Amino acid sequence: MTFTIWLSIVAICVLGAITPGPSLAVVLRHTVNNSRQHGFAAAVFHAGGVALWALLTVWGLALLVAQSPVLFNIITWGGAGYLAWLGYKALTSKGQGVMKVGDAAPVSYWQAGLDGLMISLLNPKLALFFIALFSQFVSADQSLSDQLIMMATAGGIDGLWYILVALIFSQSAVLTRLQKHGKWVDRITGGILMGLAARVVTTS
Repeated sequence: MTFTIWLSIVAICVLGAITPGPSLAVVLRHTVNNSRQHGFAAAVFHAGGVALWALLTVWGLALLVAQSPVLFNIITWGGAGYLAWLGYKALTSKGQGVMKVGDAAPVSYWQAGLDGLMISLLNPKLALFFIALFSQFVSADQSLSDQLIMMATAGGIDGLWYILVALIFSQSAVLTRLQKHGKWVDRITGGILMGLAARVVTTS
């Protein structure tokens, strides 16, 4: 795997991690309602689930590209379409309201971690995201080390992002300000996703 390809994977994984969704809500809820450490637990376990999705996706795609190149190409184009759809939704988003984390009874670190793990494992959008992403980078002669690097990159970036989220929101009230500019975050994210989809179409 070249450094340029790895940077491309890093960029799209960062975009996937920072996009607001149920995972962010879970980490924030545990951070605000319990403690910073609860947020860390949810973040680390969530990253474990993401890494598992990534590894399973890479292995499945590697087998597919070796046994059925035509089907692999269909999935690649489908992945490009999915990335374009995500980009369109982000570009046309009107922004999110202020997230409400609500009140909750204190829980154990293990329960916080389990919540983080399950929100990643039971989220079918993650599977679609990784199929759309990794289908652009998997090849028939890809080595095991490259596959493990892709897995570690996805899981590591996800974990670092949500640990940062827990760290920031456990010591300052920046959520309102962040969401106040959420529309611009959506616009930038959407443009990058649309650009990646266009790259897939023009190079396939």
